[in-house]
Parts: sequence; C-alpha cells; structure tokens
Amino acid sequence: METLEFIIYPDGRVQEKVTGIVGYSCAEVTAAIEAQLGKVVNQQPTSEFFANKATQESSVVNTQTAFSEW
Repeated sequence: METLEFIIYPDGRVQEKVTGIVGYSCAEVTAAIEAQLGKVVNQQPTSEFFANKATQESSVVNTQTAFSEW
C-alpha cells in the first residue's frame, strides 16, 4: 500500500514520509506536492529508494520542506 505522511512542525517545517513506492517513482509522486509546499531543504532516501521493483516491495523517503511564507 502506498502512503504519504506529513508532520507539520510549529515553525512551519514539514516532514514528508513516503512508504510503499519503490525507486525513483517516489520522487515523481511527491514532486507536485513539494513544489506547492516550498523549498526542499533536506532529503534522506533509504536503501529502498535505490532498489528496483523486482527486488523490493516498499520504500521510504523522508523529505523536509520549509515554508518561507509562514
């Protein structure tokens, strides 16, 4: 199952956690959301991000985004 989880901190930062998407397609799924949120200041791809679909069933990528407008 593909899931997107967002944690919004009091200072306006947003942490995004993606599960269930293998490989680079995770970045494609989140690109439009990240463009609306603001500047991406940190990305922490896991080993599943670099795996291909034949060997892995899930992936997790954490991205932190800051709001400059807040």
